[in-house]
Amino acid sequence: MGEAIKNFILEAEATMEKHDWGTLRWVSNPTVQGAKQITSLVVHLPKDQGHNFHLHPTQEEVIFVIEGSIEQWIGKEKHILNPGDSVFIPANTVHASFQIGDKEAKLLATLGPCSDNEVGYDIQDMSIESPYNTLRD
Repeated sequence: MGEAIKNFILEAEATMEKHDWGTLRWVSNPTVQGAKQITSLVVHLPKDQGHNFHLHPTQEEVIFVIEGSIEQWIGKEKHILNPGDSVFIPANTVHASFQIGDKEAKLLATLGPCSDNEVGYDIQDMSIESPYNTLRD
């Protein structure tokens, strides 16, 4: 018999992770639900914090802004996104999201297909690479 699929995840049961740039809550991934194609998470970016330049080598991503505002980068291009705005990020594309404004930003990020690890999510830090290490100076 295959892996167990858990269709419903209540907020109180969700796995939270705290990072130096914010927190995330896994909504869907291979470990949480047995998902094979979609990894999804809710991200909270506190005031003046952000998920610095990175890429997902084999995964496309959509970021949807639920609350607050972010400075969204794709490569060297920057846009301000507000609640209801979204961005599509092709696989292997450098991007970053930084909270701006007066309140915490809350985002829904969805990536696919799942990568071959327990969270279905691969990431490569690009924040120290040129030109990304100087774009926000």
